[in-house]
Amino acid sequence: MTLSGVDLSRAVSQALRHAPWLYELELDEEGWAPVDQLLASLREKGGAWGSVDRDALERMLATATKRRHELDGDRIRALYGHSVPGRIRRRVATPPARLFHGTAPETWAVIQAEGLAPMRRQFVHLSVDRETALMVGRRKSASPVLLLIDAAGAAAAGACFYEGNELVWLTDSVPAGFIKLVE
Repeated sequence: MTLSGVDLSRAVSQALRHAPWLYELELDEEGWAPVDQLLASLREKGGAWGSVDRDALERMLATATKRRHELDGDRIRALYGHSVPGRIRRRVATPPARLFHGTAPETWAVIQAEGLAPMRRQFVHLSVDRETALMVGRRKSASPVLLLIDAAGAAAAGACFYEGNELVWLTDSVPAGFIKLVE
């Protein structure tokens, strides 16, 4: 049995985004974990997992359809999507002037009144283009609504933005006044 890149990506995401304690990993304040510890923990699962090595990890990163993880020397981290307790520290960056968010139609009334909040995640996830936002929104609804975020205005008003990857930006929250429904 061969381990797929998708299976490896899911396990690495679980370990670095949601449940590092299940893999006996300690994330530092920026979300980094030692590659050797991650690989040792994955190999302990047995079966096809027993052959997971750094080459397999690098292949998974190189062939992934989305850039979810980052490798730097002997450490690795998830770029976004954390639900672990404690806050992952990010560097503030200047966002594009506008960003997008896809969501279920029934949540628009709440967002319109209260703005965007991270819910069960550490940050609100925003997309650089309509297509990505709608793809994310389809996880919540077959017919998602598309929201336009005035990121430049929100940043000027004091909202902090952080780069997740080339398609995803993160923020602590977006006040309702900087969000419009795209018709």
